[in-house]
Amino acid sequence: MNAIHPGATIPEVQHHFADIDGTRLHYVSAGDTGSPILLVHGFPESWWAFHQLIPLLAPNHRVYAVDLRGFGDSAIADDDHDSTIAADDLHHLIRHLDVGPIHLAGQDIAGGMLYRLATEHPEDLASLVAIEMGLAGFGLEGFADVTNGGSWHIGALAAPGIAEMLFTGRESELLGDWAFPAMTAVPGSITEDDVAEFARGYARVGGWRGASGIYRSILSEGDDFRARASRHPLSIPALAVGGFGGGFTEMTLGNIVDGKVESIVLDGVGHYVALEAPAELAQAILVFLDGVDG
Repeated sequence: MNAIHPGATIPEVQHHFADIDGTRLHYVSAGDTGSPILLVHGFPESWWAFHQLIPLLAPNHRVYAVDLRGFGDSAIADDDHDSTIAADDLHHLIRHLDVGPIHLAGQDIAGGMLYRLATEHPEDLASLVAIEMGLAGFGLEGFADVTNGGSWHIGALAAPGIAEMLFTGRESELLGDWAFPAMTAVPGSITEDDVAEFARGYARVGGWRGASGIYRSILSEGDDFRARASRHPLSIPALAVGGFGGGFTEMTLGNIVDGKVESIVLDGVGHYVALEAPAELAQAILVFLDGVDG
């Protein structure tokens, strides 16, 4: 159903809520022609991560961007939230939209849920676009190893209750003074208004549970993912888009996809590609989807 949105928006999108699988997901839609694409954000984001990308894709595609459970304006996640639940949410959302198979584009920590979806419901996917994305079992856990350059925030978010204890009331400070500046290469690409919109979702009561559940999954699902890749490599067209991570996303997809992975690395771009280089990202996606659809 259409919804009056309480936060930031753009004229090109319509806002909706879908009551599915025991939760309520918020998503936006744009465009009315062409093949469908679903955009899935990472951390510390929401659908708003794609607000500059969507108008560039919508003339050629039906575009959807979701707030994952526990993020943005979707329902708060439970304490046992994980990537399995998030993958099920995406499966039910695609069924709700009735547009499958759909091109699936996600970034950052969306990797685990997208891989689960692709292996458990291959009928849902027409292609996979991975943006600055890693997977447990194929190197992502290394970013939690603070003794070798990993980031402290992964352990803090993965520990039950710690994020709410430490970050409540400091959402804008955490995102604006640390999270985005630490991994952004394009000056001015992420504004104070962007930070305020992202922080709004985390500032809700229980607003850190979604992110915490996904990070806990990262620390436990590596063996499962390696086994899946060994038994049933993916056979769908795949595009890897790298920013400051360079070829890490391409390497990740190379471990799970049976066949050639198309790849592009955007020089001078940090981790938040859709916000830092929306035009370059749109061009890469449009060229790739033209090839897949053709």
